[in-house]
Amino acid sequence: MTVDAIGGFTNRATRFLTVGLVVLVLAGCSGFNLFGPSKIKEEPIIPAETLYQQALDNMDTQRYQTAIGQLEKLERQHPRSPLAEKSKLMQVYAYYRIGKFSEAILAADRFMALYPSGKDVPYVLYLKGNSYFGQIKDITRDQQLSRDAIDVYTLLINNYPKSEYAADAKEKLVVAVDQLAGKEMSVGRYYLGNGQYTAAINRFRTVVEQFQTSTHIEEALYRLTEGYLLLGLTNEAMTAAAVLGHNYPTSTWYKSAFELLGKQGLAPNVNSGSWMAPLRR
Repeated sequence: MTVDAIGGFTNRATRFLTVGLVVLVLAGCSGFNLFGPSKIKEEPIIPAETLYQQALDNMDTQRYQTAIGQLEKLERQHPRSPLAEKSKLMQVYAYYRIGKFSEAILAADRFMALYPSGKDVPYVLYLKGNSYFGQIKDITRDQQLSRDAIDVYTLLINNYPKSEYAADAKEKLVVAVDQLAGKEMSVGRYYLGNGQYTAAINRFRTVVEQFQTSTHIEEALYRLTEGYLLLGLTNEAMTAAAVLGHNYPTSTWYKSAFELLGKQGLAPNVNSGSWMAPLRR
């Protein structure tokens, strides 16, 4: 073979090699499989009834996370199934039971967006309220969760007063309201101790005006008496003490308020034009 022939053969081989490499690179970029079609693993379709029952069985044995996965699969595979509504309801319940309160709240909102007139809405509201309630912090922390719980429980009680969940919602509502009142009292005491009397009075007035059923109402009235006296507002101080005595005549806070006024030659008395209205009992 001549040198020219060898050179021509080499050039042709090089061109073929280059073309082959380009094909391989393009095949790789495009996802094309030169060695046969790839197999995508398909999710086996399971009847909606089977998935739902499996989820219930897992909940019975407290395997809630597994149950949630099965309920999600039911929705994914059978979005038009009559069990889809029950599936969404049980997801709210499952998330609540394992303490994933944020997920339970989102699941509750999804349910109510899809089924606003559903017969299970009172129960979903109850679970949503409980999910907020379960996260309430002590009174030294922000009380937004208490406000959220109050809003949901109030909605449940007002819209579904005959619901089997309304009674328990009312009890929890009292606790949540007490949390807000406790927060106001804590801040008010801080201001009072630091000589910020007007700021303290505003906090105590909030308790008296907005949280009249709370356990803090008696102390709030006493602290108002104390704060007004420190500002020299004797009429307001006497009125606060009088309201305290009228509503809680045997209270130790009233006894303290009576003695506090007595040290300045004053006595409880409701003055005309007072901002204070009779308490709701």
